[in-house]
Amino acid sequence: MGVHLFLVMVCFMVAFAIVKNGYTHKAHVDGSFVQRNGTQFILNGKPHYVNGFNAYWLMTMAADTPNTRSKVCTTLVQASQLGLNVARTWAFNDGGDYKALQVSPASYEENVFQGLDFLISEAGKHGVQLILSLVNNWKNFGGKSKYVEWARQRGENIISEDDFFTHPVVKQYYKNHVKTMLTRKNTINGLLYKDDPTIFAWELINQPRYKNDTSGKSIQNWVSEMAAYVKSIDSNHLLEIGLEGFYGETTSQKLFNPNSTQVGTDFISNNQIPEIDFATIHIYPDQWLPGSDETTENAFVEKWIEGHIEDSNNVLGKPLIVAEFAKSSKSPGYSIYKRDNYFKKIYEAISTSATSGGSCAGGIFWQLMPQGLDRYGDGYEVIFENSPSTIEIIKQQSIKMSSIKS
Repeated sequence: MGVHLFLVMVCFMVAFAIVKNGYTHKAHVDGSFVQRNGTQFILNGKPHYVNGFNAYWLMTMAADTPNTRSKVCTTLVQASQLGLNVARTWAFNDGGDYKALQVSPASYEENVFQGLDFLISEAGKHGVQLILSLVNNWKNFGGKSKYVEWARQRGENIISEDDFFTHPVVKQYYKNHVKTMLTRKNTINGLLYKDDPTIFAWELINQPRYKNDTSGKSIQNWVSEMAAYVKSIDSNHLLEIGLEGFYGETTSQKLFNPNSTQVGTDFISNNQIPEIDFATIHIYPDQWLPGSDETTENAFVEKWIEGHIEDSNNVLGKPLIVAEFAKSSKSPGYSIYKRDNYFKKIYEAISTSATSGGSCAGGIFWQLMPQGLDRYGDGYEVIFENSPSTIEIIKQQSIKMSSIKS
């Protein structure tokens, strides 16, 4: 039996086991691309809303053994049955020791790329679209520091890892990766990635930061250049930056960053770049407001979401997705009850905006994991088998968001 046929059978058995226990399958992703019209996502001529999950480990697990690929299948099937329609995940692993995708500039490990092929193919079968992030700001899975290291190894004089955003050689490395990714032909379904409607959007970089230039101009110039480059190759898919939502000096009158933090991004000007189709924010009050009590954190979360919705409505005129939010089990006083209330609070803000025709079109919680992947846990993981109350909240949000369409 061929390896691919065996894996198809494994995924089928996973799906059958879940269906047998009372679930029913969603339809496959159809052949249409999600588009944008003002502050709305549009699919097949109708408003489209997102309820999704982060699972950064999907490509790595899909590139491993049949046993770990079955966890990818399990995750996609379980997510689909709860109405989760978007997964955000990494389409990068730069020069790492374990399952590196890009081993060195423009040199790729085919087995890992075939893992991404498998993920995209399987996601499409289960009605789950993908936001694929193209590089990391952080050192996990390589990131911008690995690109800078590659350039230094080839004799380039580079001072800081933030030169990722400005050095011409490093920028070309990134463009080469973008082109390779967008023009990849899937070895399973035969589609070029740029032609595959299972991909919801591309993300330029996860959580970009450039603290030596708090004006936001360096990242502004980088986003402008790279967004235009992506769109020159792929006009089918939506594009977003990967921002956490921090405001910059050019919008200081609206500055309410946690602890007045500025990280070199500017939520307004960065997202006003024409090729950027929608805005994103992340929310981590436990990290951003250390030592604060729950009342302070909740007040910040409410202001953070409402302020960005207002700006997306009135200034950007583009959709907004809450692309990361979570409650850490490592936080003092944590309980599943508190996590559930936190999810409810964020989901309510999202659905209130969407129902009233506002810009906030969905949320993507961090992070979904099946059982048995403890090494990928970070305290924020939601394991379905261990979280029946959280599952119900997620399911109800899916129902609420999908009902807006009709």
